[in-house]
Amino acid sequence: MGKRTPPPEPAEVHEIMLRDALEERYLAYALSTITGRALPDARDGLKPVHRRILYGMRSLSLNPGSVPKKSAKIVGEVMGSYHPHGDQAIYDAMVRLAQDFASRYPLVDGQGNFGNIDGDNPAAMRYTEARLTDVARLLLDGIDEDAVEFKPTYDNSGKEPSVLPGGFPNLLANGSQGIAVGMATSIPPHNAAELCDAALHLIEKPDAKSKSLLKWVKGPDFPTGGIVVDSKESIAEAYVTGRGSFRVRSKWQQEEGARGTWVIVITEIPWLVQKSRLVEKIAELLNEKKLPLVGDVRDESAEDVRLVIEPKSRAVDPELLMESLFRLTELESRIPLNLNVLMKGRIPKVVGLAECLREWLDHLRDVLIRRSNYRKGEIEHRLEILGGYLIAYLNIDKVIKIIRTEDEPKPVLIKAFKLTEVQADAILNMRLRNLRKLEEMEIRSEDKDLRAELKGIKG
Repeated sequence: MGKRTPPPEPAEVHEIMLRDALEERYLAYALSTITGRALPDARDGLKPVHRRILYGMRSLSLNPGSVPKKSAKIVGEVMGSYHPHGDQAIYDAMVRLAQDFASRYPLVDGQGNFGNIDGDNPAAMRYTEARLTDVARLLLDGIDEDAVEFKPTYDNSGKEPSVLPGGFPNLLANGSQGIAVGMATSIPPHNAAELCDAALHLIEKPDAKSKSLLKWVKGPDFPTGGIVVDSKESIAEAYVTGRGSFRVRSKWQQEEGARGTWVIVITEIPWLVQKSRLVEKIAELLNEKKLPLVGDVRDESAEDVRLVIEPKSRAVDPELLMESLFRLTELESRIPLNLNVLMKGRIPKVVGLAECLREWLDHLRDVLIRRSNYRKGEIEHRLEILGGYLIAYLNIDKVIKIIRTEDEPKPVLIKAFKLTEVQADAILNMRLRNLRKLEEMEIRSEDKDLRAELKGIKG
C-alpha cells in the first residue's frame, strides 16, 4: 500500500462574528449594484451597460451614416472588451435603446425585428443589425479629445470612459428605470427642447429653483403619447422633491358612424403598456360582465395605435364608458417619478429638477474646458512644427546638405538653426514630395489662422 500524505497544516484562522462578515459582504454587493448596475449617472444619464454598448459600437465605427453590423458582433465586442456579463443581458439593454416606443430618443438605430408595442420579443441577435443614431453621436462627441476620464477595463487590456461627454440631456430626455439594493430609480422621458430651454435659463440664473423651471418643463413627454391628468400643484411638488407619480390616460376620440351609431377610437396609450395585453384585459372584463357599457373591442392598429371600442348601445354616455375603462384597465396608468441618480458618478441621491439639470450643465462645462485644453495643446504643437518648417524653407539648401553629409543630422540641425527636438524630428520625417509644398505664404497663413484660434480658446 502507498503511503498516505498527511493533510496540510491549516492556515491561521481568524474568528469573526457572522453578523460582521455578512454586513461587510452584503454592503460590498449593495454598493456594486447601486453604482455599477442599477442607478444612472446624472451627467450622461446612462448605466454602465448602456455606456459600454455605445462606446463598443463607436469602436466598431458604427456611426449614423455607416453600414449597420450584426447585433451578435456588437454584443460580442461589448462582452469581450468591456462588460463581462451575460450576452442576453447586453442584447436586451441594446434592444431597449433601439425601441422607439420605449425610448423617447433612441440611441441605437436597429434594423430587423426589435420587438413591438404589443410586447412581442425581438428577433435573436444573429438576425438583427444596428448602428448608432445622431443622438448617440451627440453623447459621444469629443471623446477622442480628452473630454472625459478613462479607466481600465475589467481585464486591464484597454481603457473605457467612466462617463460620456454627454452633449444631450439624456437622463431626463430618455428616462431610466432600475432597482438596486434598498433603493430604486424611475425617471420618465421628457421633451429635449423643453429641457434645453430650462437649461439655458439655469445658465443665466444658476440659483433658479425647480419650481421656476416648470415654465419650460411642463411634465413628462412619452414616446407613446397619452395625457397627464394630474394637477399643476402635484406635478410641481414631484419635480421639486424628486419623488412623485404621474397619472397618464390614453388619448381617445368619438367617431360617428352610419345611422347615429358611434365608436370610441383610442390613438395613444400610456408608456410601457403592452397593447395586446391591454386588449386581452378588456376582452376578459367583457366576458366577466364587468364592463356593462362596452359592447365590443377590436385592435385596428397598423403603424399607429388604433383601438376601437363599441358601446353596448348608442344611448351610452361616452364619458361614462371611458371612466369605467380608465378605472378597470391600463388605459389609465400611474407612472412613478423617483429621481434617484448617481451624483459625480459616485453618490446616490434623490434630486429635484433644477439640481438634476445643474449636474448635467456642470459636466458640460468640464467637458468644454478639457476639450479646449486638448485643442490648445494640439495648436501649440502644430505652431512649433510650422516654425521649424519655416526655418527649413528659408534655408532649404543648407538643410539638405546637412542631411546628406552628416551621419547624425539631428543634433547638427538643432545646433545650426536653434531648433527644438520636435522641429528637428518634423523636418527629418518630412517626405521629399512635401518640399514642393513648403511655400512660405502657406506656412505663414496656417500659422496666422492657428494663432487666431488659440487666442479665442485662451479667451
